[in-house]
Amino acid sequence: MEKLIINVPERKSTLVKQILLGLGVTIQGASVATENHYKEKLVGVSVWSDDELKAFDETKEAFNNLNTEEW
Repeated sequence: MEKLIINVPERKSTLVKQILLGLGVTIQGASVATENHYKEKLVGVSVWSDDELKAFDETKEAFNNLNTEEW
């Protein structure tokens, strides 16, 4: 089954839905993303401290300082 997303003018949406339902198409409700929804998702984003990021910088420097013979 293929998933399609279509934009239909409001005045035609009922007609389009009736036609699609008649053809056996499953219509899912629109997922309206709200500002609060995005804020909730952003709250769950982790923040790394400078000490945690320092480990990445040290590892990067050590890797860049390797000579080809040491690989």
